[in-house]
Amino acid sequence: MDQSNQHQSQHQEPTPTAPEFWEDFYSSGKANWSGNPNPLVVQEAEHLAPGSALDLGCGQGDDAIWLAQRGWRVVGVDIAESALRRAAVRAIDARVEAIEWQRHDLAESFPEGHFDLVAAAYLHSPVELPRGEILRRAASAVAPGGTLLIVGHGGFPAGSAHGHHVHLPTTAEVLADLDPVVAADHWRVDTDRVVTWTTERHGESITRDDNILRLTRLR
Repeated sequence: MDQSNQHQSQHQEPTPTAPEFWEDFYSSGKANWSGNPNPLVVQEAEHLAPGSALDLGCGQGDDAIWLAQRGWRVVGVDIAESALRRAAVRAIDARVEAIEWQRHDLAESFPEGHFDLVAAAYLHSPVELPRGEILRRAASAVAPGGTLLIVGHGGFPAGSAHGHHVHLPTTAEVLADLDPVVAADHWRVDTDRVVTWTTERHGESITRDDNILRLTRLR
């Protein structure tokens, strides 16, 4: 190693862990969401009869609050305490009480119980996250007759800071990851599609692809 490369390596910032990364993301104000529930979650869940719901990676709680407003009993889970504090304040402002906020690093721990709806919307991370393992645990947490809803990016807009650091699986790849769990039970795939849509960020229109999977556990 020459001196210049040695000098660079000595000053290279250590890679943060997932808890460190997401805590910084929410506590530093880098999170800049609309405050509205995700439209693809709304589209796929609005026809479901309310019951118990688990929102994995709930962030500031937009989807969890929307579900609770529709009569669901919700457990909202995130890795960042700062995200959960923000979500709790938003729930109070919305006069919603039927949400329990739980902090979990899903690589290490998982909420107990079974749920009529388990939702994982944009459960991606630029730092290490065992997404396939987490989604298999999510499938195992679905009660008989319940729904597993997975929404993910199919591609990042041009110029995205995360575009070169995160593998974005297709719906076929997600189903393959789920296979050890899904194959052991009887499941029905209700939605398997890619949606191309346009949204605005910082006053600029951007177009992106998102993947949607919705499965029903039959027994």
